[in-house]
Amino acid sequence: MAESAELTLNGQSYTLPVIEGTEHEKAFDISKLRDQTGYITLDPGYKNTGACKSAITFLNGEEGILRYRGYPIEQLAEKSSFIEVAYLLIYGKLPTQDELTNFSNQITQHTLVHEDVRKIFDGFPTAAHPMAILSSLICSLTAFYPESVAPDLSKEEIDLTVIRLMAKISTIAAWTYKNNMGHPLNYPRNDLDYCSNFLYMMFSFPTEKYEINPIVVQALNKLLILHADHEQNCSTSTVRLVGSANASLYGSVSAGINALWGPLHGGANQEVVEMLESIQRDGGDTQKWIDKAKDKDDSFRLMGFGHRVYKNFDPRATIIKKAADDVLKALGLEDSPLLKIAKELEQAALTDEYFVQRKLYPNVDFYSGIIYKAIGIPTEMFTVMFALGRLPGWIAQWKEMRTNKEPIGRPRQIYVGETERDYVTIDQRTA
Repeated sequence: MAESAELTLNGQSYTLPVIEGTEHEKAFDISKLRDQTGYITLDPGYKNTGACKSAITFLNGEEGILRYRGYPIEQLAEKSSFIEVAYLLIYGKLPTQDELTNFSNQITQHTLVHEDVRKIFDGFPTAAHPMAILSSLICSLTAFYPESVAPDLSKEEIDLTVIRLMAKISTIAAWTYKNNMGHPLNYPRNDLDYCSNFLYMMFSFPTEKYEINPIVVQALNKLLILHADHEQNCSTSTVRLVGSANASLYGSVSAGINALWGPLHGGANQEVVEMLESIQRDGGDTQKWIDKAKDKDDSFRLMGFGHRVYKNFDPRATIIKKAADDVLKALGLEDSPLLKIAKELEQAALTDEYFVQRKLYPNVDFYSGIIYKAIGIPTEMFTVMFALGRLPGWIAQWKEMRTNKEPIGRPRQIYVGETERDYVTIDQRTA
């Protein structure tokens, strides 16, 4: 017998079906609640509301579990490339060698952007935030590919839009950095893999040969994999909500980028590095700042420790910690003052009873910020890197929402304003 719940209102009972997912998560189905009762639910921030059924990502914060399409994040980070994981998220299965080669080659062939995009770059001031440029230019792709806005795209047309977006975001992201630095823009190279090509466009100069460090490439692959999806977070829900209006993939992802730009969402790893630099400027006394973090009357808090979803540990942090150590060693930065501060904070979080009891462990943002800083990516570009990694998840979520023919998003509200009142002419109003 199917499980259900009974709701009693004013002496009348209503049956609420119970929905169970494949990982035994349960929900009350309230989709007919307003029609049957006239009531709605109030859930600020949607913390207890499931907006969709999804087969993309499973996250269990209590147990520290993250899986893409059923595959543990630990296995994917160890064995896959970012492009392979992107294929998995977008198409629902791990690709064969032929499928992966074809997918990768198609992306490579579309990394060039229209030359008019360079003219748009000229319109941005050099001080423009990279996320402002990224969101604007991703949305502008609807102008270069106007067919993408059609609400009834064929599978082949959607696949081409996906390929174009995966390809061009890396070029646009690298160019935002070059524009900010006042450097000449680098065109992509078809002989390089996705991550190597991005690093080349970011850091090479026409005046000298650029050597690609394989350890940095490997670390970047892992970072992008770890950020590729995280179920229904703020930016992902934004992509789905905008997409539910039949908005194009480019427009929906542009909206997701703007949601990610918010400091409460995508800016955590930037805040980590800014915190480390602040401690360094103060003289590098980490114990002073650890004591401040423990003081309930002090507003200071350690950035990059604990997680609002993961209650015991962040499974991504364990993976990226080793990558951080490898990158710092490969670049000869093991003895940098900033890293010394980071290591002392990490040690305190892992051993100090105050942090252990409160589960304030280092999370993925703590280590990713250190890696990005080490390889030369400026802090204002950190959120762009987050967007680059999160793109396959956004695409997968947009595609799933379209495939499932989900209705347009339309949240309800509880009105708490004035009740009906008569209009007063301006000469009769008082201050």
